[in-house]
Amino acid sequence: MPSPEAANRPKIIAGNWKLNPPRARGLELFGEVARRVADTPAPKFYGPGGIPDVWILPPSPFLGMFHELTRGGGVPARIGIGAQDISPSDFGAHTGETGGGLLFDFGCGIALTGHSERREAGETDAIIAIKTLAADRAGIIPLLCVGESEAERDSGDMLAVVERQLAAVVGVLPTDRPLWIAYEPVWAIGTGRTATPEQVVEVHRSIRDSLTRGGRDGARTPILYGGSVKAANAVSLLAEAEIDGALVGGASLDADSFLAIVEAAGLGVSTGG
Repeated sequence: MPSPEAANRPKIIAGNWKLNPPRARGLELFGEVARRVADTPAPKFYGPGGIPDVWILPPSPFLGMFHELTRGGGVPARIGIGAQDISPSDFGAHTGETGGGLLFDFGCGIALTGHSERREAGETDAIIAIKTLAADRAGIIPLLCVGESEAERDSGDMLAVVERQLAAVVGVLPTDRPLWIAYEPVWAIGTGRTATPEQVVEVHRSIRDSLTRGGRDGARTPILYGGSVKAANAVSLLAEAEIDGALVGGASLDADSFLAIVEAAGLGVSTGG
């Protein structure tokens, strides 16, 4: 039986489009997902108004268009828009950056920090911590990505690596501020390999313990899994009480595949096309 804390954690499905797709396909895909996500009440979490439980994280040029669509009332309230990255800086002379204030103005409710692709591009734990604080400062929920490489898993260091990545953020973010976590083992991202439910549960439990030691409520923190999540494996993964949802990459670019994952999480999807 799930613990009372697990029962009170919502299931969250977030689609990270990365640098995809072209403009016309992106508008078509967003519209199709919006039409088929049933407009039932979002789970109440972090306040009486609740938050969306299905999120789309498109490339930044789409944000303005999607914000206008959501404001127009044709998009279910259960769909939220998020950012794939956030600048450590806010408004000012920061050429090429997109800060939290602007992202918030364009309707972003969450922002990824610490994604492995950003870490591989040179972002350190310290930079990721600053970006996480920038998201919180702007009123955006940070979705912190953590995960080990194949070599780190093979050497048995995966829990220590994840704890180090967590500690960099937990040590500076006030404990009363919202924080979501996505466990994404690097060796499973875009490779077609997926961690087994047992492997994921082990790390999620370790994450909860680390959060609790850092003064946060680990039992109530949403922890998603990411790493080649697709319709074929979503049911077994999301059946685990320790797994609170999925950060979906490639499968989020196909409406049928993405919505099958939404359904696997027990979230409503309309049968109307």
